Amino acid sequence: MKVLHVITDLDVGGAEQQLRLLLRRLPVPCEVLTLTSPGPVAEGIQADGTPVTHLGMTGNRDLTALPRLTRLIRDGGYDLVHTHLYRACVYGRVAARLAGVRAVVATEHSLGDAVIEGRRLTRGVRTLYRATERLGTATVAVSDTVAARLRRWGVPEQRIHVVPNGIEAHRFGFDPAARALVRTRLGLPLDAFVVGGAGRLVPGKRFDVLVRAVTQLPGVHLLLAGAGPERDMLRRMAEQFGSGDRIHLLGERDGAVDGAADGAAADGPGGFGPDIPGLLSAIDVFVSPSPDEAFGLAVLEALASGLHVLYGSCPAVDELPADQAPGARHFGLNVHELTTALRELRRQGPGRLPVPPVVRRYDITRSAEALMSVYEQALADTPARRGSPTAVPPRQGRAAALPPATVSLPDPARSPDPSPISNR
Repeated sequence: MKVLHVITDLDVGGAEQQLRLLLRRLPVPCEVLTLTSPGPVAEGIQADGTPVTHLGMTGNRDLTALPRLTRLIRDGGYDLVHTHLYRACVYGRVAARLAGVRAVVATEHSLGDAVIEGRRLTRGVRTLYRATERLGTATVAVSDTVAARLRRWGVPEQRIHVVPNGIEAHRFGFDPAARALVRTRLGLPLDAFVVGGAGRLVPGKRFDVLVRAVTQLPGVHLLLAGAGPERDMLRRMAEQFGSGDRIHLLGERDGAVDGAADGAAADGPGGFGPDIPGLLSAIDVFVSPSPDEAFGLAVLEALASGLHVLYGSCPAVDELPADQAPGARHFGLNVHELTTALRELRRQGPGRLPVPPVVRRYDITRSAEALMSVYEQALADTPARRGSPTAVPPRQGRAAALPPATVSLPDPARSPDPSPISNR
């Protein structure tokens, strides 16, 4: 079995990091094609030994990408194409069918009730997604919550497979040395009460609620990792409330698939800043204020570090019994409620908790095994496999021979380019 993964971009993000982790564990030859932005994760995937091709797509209006993608898939001789993220799913499923690949799997990483990867769920976006979804073999949901949303969209039950995201829990374990180092290098008192957060700085993540809450707690510091269009607004908000010296916007930080050289922190182009494991060791409480998540990777990583977690949405936790994540607590999207919860945790002196059972449940190795089962079923369900004598019709007849691939699709140009958010 030879698999091609098609993804919208390979910049720092949860879906991108998840793909890299899976590639390390999938027991079949894989290659990766990114439509745009071959960023840090692309470099990491290549360093792991998996080839990465950059299609050079310029945006949703770049319809010339479809024949280029189709040709690359056809020439690669793949048995299965696996697409990730909205744009890659739309173009990748069509191109795979035109190229004669019958087994096409798509993972839905970030489908919310109102947005998909930061893209507003307009009627056009839904129509285009559903039209191209029918060209695939199976759609993978990263949580039961996402699976339910897909069913509401009209995706047939038999095409939906739940394969939860996974983590390498040992990378996020609490490190006292990292805690001291990160705090010292950031100029934080060793005994300060420090709150943490991580994600794309976009409106849907509601980090404004977190910043406002911390500004109302004298002496409390916030370490917020992430980049995005709201960074300047959050900085101005902190300064407006006289808390600019306590709100630390760290910029984009590595999810530490590799881990930093010293296991604690890494220097980047913007100066010193902790990687995600270093950040988690340095803080006392983790907050994820987003009200609409598809899984909640950031919450899971924080629980793996033994932290108390306050969250607005986390299907990874909410879909399980409460005793699976005793350190996690839901709060409404309310500054007063969050401020009160943080004040109480500060008074208690939260300390570190034992790593809860939920972390073991979402081990990346189990996710890779479940995904392989989806691949095997997808190939078994295809009427003709690539490489068999009758699997691929002559080149001139390929497109015409594919059944519903000739469906008239909505114009992708009608859907605005995504404003990507972290899938953590």
